[in-house]
Amino acid sequence: MKRIMITGALGQIGSELTLKLREIYGTDNVIATDIKKNDSEAAQGGPFEIVDVTDLKTMVETAKKYKVDTIMHLAALLSATAEAKPVFAWNLNMGGLMNALETAREVNAQFFTPSSIGAFGPSTPKDNTPQDTIMRPTTMYGVNKVAGELLADYYFHKFDVDTRGLRFPGLISYVAPPGGGTTDYAVEIYYEAVKNGRYTSYIDKGTYMDMMYMPDALKAIIDLMEADPAKLVHRNSFNVSAMSFDPEEIAASIAKYIPGFKISYNVDPVRQQIAESWPNSIDSTAAKEEWGFSYDYDLDKMTKDMIEKLRQKLELKIPS
Repeated sequence: MKRIMITGALGQIGSELTLKLREIYGTDNVIATDIKKNDSEAAQGGPFEIVDVTDLKTMVETAKKYKVDTIMHLAALLSATAEAKPVFAWNLNMGGLMNALETAREVNAQFFTPSSIGAFGPSTPKDNTPQDTIMRPTTMYGVNKVAGELLADYYFHKFDVDTRGLRFPGLISYVAPPGGGTTDYAVEIYYEAVKNGRYTSYIDKGTYMDMMYMPDALKAIIDLMEADPAKLVHRNSFNVSAMSFDPEEIAASIAKYIPGFKISYNVDPVRQQIAESWPNSIDSTAAKEEWGFSYDYDLDKMTKDMIEKLRQKLELKIPS
């Protein structure tokens, strides 16, 4: 990777990935794009272009303007939002992906797009879910992700585009706010713990989902994109995960650092149903064997860091 264009660069992953890539590859070599500009460091701290991913012409022109050799396509509607707007989700998620792949083919760029544990469904084995298994999701987001994996594979086999991807679990971060995903409770709970010492969860007790702390997710993207292509048996996409927990376990971890923290429940049937269709835990063996996937943060290490960082971020808003 020498010159990288990121779509959806101001979203949950993109806002942090942009800064990390600029740190590694140089500010001028990472072009952030999104449908609108804001005052974030990702938008203001280096090259930025307005790009609507449903507009192929603008995407190709931007890639050619900056002579990019890598495209990281992150623009997408997330699970809960996609379920509320399924037609819009299909048009954005699949139309945007097709345009991004066409752009990569046009400029001969390496290509990354994230998949998700949402690609699995109720008939997928729930525990230690294999890399290669039944994938029959029952959500629009999941259908998009399965189709996206297959489409990226098609562009690799048909057009020799160097496509790569990761099936991300829930991603937890103190930087970008939650963006309409089913696993967002695991971000919201830390904000509410720091601000109020309590949280009402829309996911029910005993519901296990895979999770990963954002620094590990960013490292996984970069490690995969830098990996020797000859060693990649799988491409789109690798199972990756760092931990699996239910709401009680994350609450217990928080209580170690915020004594007296309380969790209660007001279950959202839509997001609960989505969560129950996903695995309890996934097997990351293929990622470890093919490109050396590893992670640094377990639940307690992540909790300690999240609370410290959020206290710094929110200190002006918290009464003494």
